[in-house]
Amino acid sequence: MQIEIYKMTANENTLTITLEAICDSFSSLLWDVEYYSCGVFEVYIAANPQNIEIFQTGRIVGRDDDKEHFGLIESVKIETDAEDGDYLIVSGRFLMCLLERRIIYPTCSFTSQTSYSDVVNFVVTQNAVSDDNRRIPGLSLGSISGDCWEQKTKLQVSYANLMEWIYTVCEKIGGTANIRLSKVNGEQYEMLLELSEGTDRSILQSENPHIIFSDGYTNLLSFSYSSDISVQQNFAYVLGKGDGEERKRTTYCDGDEPSFLQRFEVYVDAKDIADEQQENGETKPISENEYIELLKERGKEKIVLPLTASESQIAMQSTQFRYNSDYFVGDYVTVEHQRFGLIQPKIQIIGMIESFDQNGRSLTPTFKE
Repeated sequence: MQIEIYKMTANENTLTITLEAICDSFSSLLWDVEYYSCGVFEVYIAANPQNIEIFQTGRIVGRDDDKEHFGLIESVKIETDAEDGDYLIVSGRFLMCLLERRIIYPTCSFTSQTSYSDVVNFVVTQNAVSDDNRRIPGLSLGSISGDCWEQKTKLQVSYANLMEWIYTVCEKIGGTANIRLSKVNGEQYEMLLELSEGTDRSILQSENPHIIFSDGYTNLLSFSYSSDISVQQNFAYVLGKGDGEERKRTTYCDGDEPSFLQRFEVYVDAKDIADEQQENGETKPISENEYIELLKERGKEKIVLPLTASESQIAMQSTQFRYNSDYFVGDYVTVEHQRFGLIQPKIQIIGMIESFDQNGRSLTPTFKE
């Protein structure tokens, strides 16, 4: 596996990508692909004039075996050590971090049922594609896959950070978003924002081959599991525009209203949700029913389920299942630990850290129910 370093030149309407170097002599590489947040990377490499010239902030790091994820160098540090030598620590995040440079402005309001894919693409277009001054050069809307993106909603959003808001939507519906490079011609590239969904490969389905990580199959080297009910919130009181008792309000819960010891309440201040919207250049009021639906959607965003997390290390020498071939980040798999009699029949891989160093390659997934 080699890493590739590209120089990115962004003009008004074009994005030029030129290959500056190919490197396979790094000391270590961490490549962390995340499903509900922006992935990160870190390269640890000898510090010398050539590498200092190559690894500059603003450049792109790719891998010859991964054409879906590209990292933007955001930090370069030099560390000197009389015994271990001089090293560069090069780190950054994947290209989705470019959307963190924008907030959502002006207000985007969807008072009729609209698919989440159309909502996200409209908001991205308005804030990072179509506006001349706010355009991210080379950014285009890419493919959409997964039934979760066809779910419909009514919502209003304003002033939120664009990248963080997208991942909030992703976690709510079970999808993910990623920006990858795609060659147009020569050195001209475009950055494609793609929306997708993981695949169910657990034992609870029969359409796809089952992926099972188990100490009984010797493909699970280490295992940790935690469950925390203290963080959950399952019933929201949502208050919008107005003052005192005149504030518009509603409640939200998922399914039947919880009661007694099963009820965990949260207050949601939604005064920022406007009761007017711009339509064809005119300001028009939002109906009472439509406004209540917007408040409910905000309440839905604040619902927090009991926290369960599982982290394991997968045996690399096992040829039973291959990462990025048999399964991917975002997929649902089965994890069991026979010694403890614990089985998680359907659990999602929400992150995967690939580590390359003198000891070889290791995989550390993060799971979430």
